[in-house]
Amino acid sequence: MQTLKNVVIFLPVLSLTIALQKPCQRRSYGYSSIVCVCNETYCDETQRPSKPLDGTYVAYTSSKSGLRFYQENAYFSRTILHAADITVININTTVRYQTILGWGGAFTDSTGININSLNAATANNLLRSYFSKVGLEYNLCRVPIRGTDFSTHGYSYHDDKEDMNLSSFKLAAEDFQYKIPLIKVAQNFSKDKLRLFASTWTAPKWMKHNEKYTGPDVLKKEMYQPWANYFLKFLEKYAEEGIKFWGLTTGNEPSTGLVPSKINSVGWLPWQMEQWISNNLGPTIRNSKFSSIKLITIDDQLFMFPLYIDWMLRNENVKRYIDGFGLHYYWNWLPKSILNNTHNKYPDKFILATEACEGVSLNLPHVKLGDWERGENYAFDIIGDINHWTAGWVDWNMALNEIGGPTYIDNFVDSPIIVNASAGEFYKQPMYYALGHFSKFVPEGSQRVKYQQSKNNLDISTFVRPDNGTVVVILNRNDYNIQIKIKSNNMIEEIYRIIGGRSIVTILHW
Repeated sequence: MQTLKNVVIFLPVLSLTIALQKPCQRRSYGYSSIVCVCNETYCDETQRPSKPLDGTYVAYTSSKSGLRFYQENAYFSRTILHAADITVININTTVRYQTILGWGGAFTDSTGININSLNAATANNLLRSYFSKVGLEYNLCRVPIRGTDFSTHGYSYHDDKEDMNLSSFKLAAEDFQYKIPLIKVAQNFSKDKLRLFASTWTAPKWMKHNEKYTGPDVLKKEMYQPWANYFLKFLEKYAEEGIKFWGLTTGNEPSTGLVPSKINSVGWLPWQMEQWISNNLGPTIRNSKFSSIKLITIDDQLFMFPLYIDWMLRNENVKRYIDGFGLHYYWNWLPKSILNNTHNKYPDKFILATEACEGVSLNLPHVKLGDWERGENYAFDIIGDINHWTAGWVDWNMALNEIGGPTYIDNFVDSPIIVNASAGEFYKQPMYYALGHFSKFVPEGSQRVKYQQSKNNLDISTFVRPDNGTVVVILNRNDYNIQIKIKSNNMIEEIYRIIGGRSIVTILHW
């Protein structure tokens, strides 16, 4: 345990203006922390933050010990804290970096299956937890084009290889059962602020050399234009259902399609992707009624940055068509400085984290109900990505069952929300709250700003919101408490707090 010497201790004084919230109903499953249990009659809620009384700030804490969005309204202070062990955080809101695009998850088949397994009231509480003003306020979500490994089977929207014009293209039953209805409920909760981007995993079998949904394999050259048309058809069919897309990726994990894998995929070497975007996908989309859609390439691991991008963007057509780069979570042990290099080369293109999940290891169990370390992993990755020019962070499945499925290729993983259909309830895990410490308090349009800390014992990211509030998100991965002092160019007074061991704290001031 760290000890503090020569300390004049200052403890923030709580005001009486703590917003009324519905607290977590805690339950332990024997892992390192707890889940919050929701059912048809009860689910914890957190109100949207508002400007507190003059001279005060607001802080939200989640912790391994069991706090979940615990809210405190506390006073600033001019108290001088003499401590050799204090960590000083200096914020300069005049130095600004990227603008935040948003936060969210994916409307996979498995997400829909699990939500639909609950009765209407409980399912409503689950979607409310993600999208409403008393939930995480997700605003940016991924929609698979047809199925993924988190479906109950492989399928396509068009299986007639004689019909090169795709005239018989049609959406699948899964779209009408598991995606479109839930997207519309989410849009209603978010008051139409929900942005969607689409990604495809594999082409119809007849477009590939091996005539399989999986690899290793690449698209037939003569199918480059039909494949681009496939994307356009999807956008058209969803538009007919009243759903528009903000973004479109060039395809999930092109690297997966180049190696043996059970995951549906299309392999792309960089020069192939370059030609397809330049000659087919780019002009097809830009010359359509969806010309303003954001085109996102890579949608893959950090090892693809920036060399794969360099190869493609040497082509001026590709550079003109592409708006941003999609990043996945699973090679996040590589240095985040790679993202700096990418941003510095292409400052007009955004970077968006487009997929993440825990529990991918072959070690069982894939689902660890209440595991705090997985929540910490999320927060640590988000801070690392955001501090290196990433403009948003999108999770993978929003809801899975107790073993991490369904997945027809046995690719079980964990999720921020786990559904127990037999009990008629669902469980919010630490990952849910870790992501919420950003999505709830750092809305779209916020900007990352500069900070410095006197000691490297905390993981921190700082922002200015569109309403001019300043946000500090702090992750303490240590087992001991750390005293901090926050100084900012836009504050006369200072904030003194103790950041508990193994906790995530979001601090807002105006």
